[in-house]
Amino acid sequence: MNVLILCTGNSARSILGEALFAALGQGRVTAFSAGSNPKGQPHPQALATLARHGHDTARFRSKRWDAFEAPDAPVMDAVITVCDSAASEPCPVWPGAPSRAHWGLPDPAHIDDPDACRAAFEATYAALEARIRHVLASGAGPDDPGALSAALKAAHEACS
Repeated sequence: MNVLILCTGNSARSILGEALFAALGQGRVTAFSAGSNPKGQPHPQALATLARHGHDTARFRSKRWDAFEAPDAPVMDAVITVCDSAASEPCPVWPGAPSRAHWGLPDPAHIDDPDACRAAFEATYAALEARIRHVLASGAGPDDPGALSAALKAAHEACS
């Protein structure tokens, strides 16, 4: 299953989501992230949070979502927005008509106090982990887009 996690800046929440889907999917999920107006690099605290949880951070980069519109781009089975501004922006039309969901989460990248920022990134990581575990436990996949859409929605509702 191919999953794309979108956020405006592609530096924090979407990067965490990409890492978690890839790790928790255990080879069943190929995860990607992108943004409508990427910051150019992942937020340092996003990388630090991932490292604290044992993720290899070398592959993560901030990129525009139009990278996934190209003819040779992977076809997405699910597209998830994790910030309200990205959810309200006109998204590209993704090939394959993927299941879509909005998992709005506060942006931890805008917190200046170092301790509060670290805590916010940990909370965001935990919130995404709970939702992703819920989706994966449902068994829903690309073979049943309706069930996948329902699982994505249920994960957000159950874990909010």
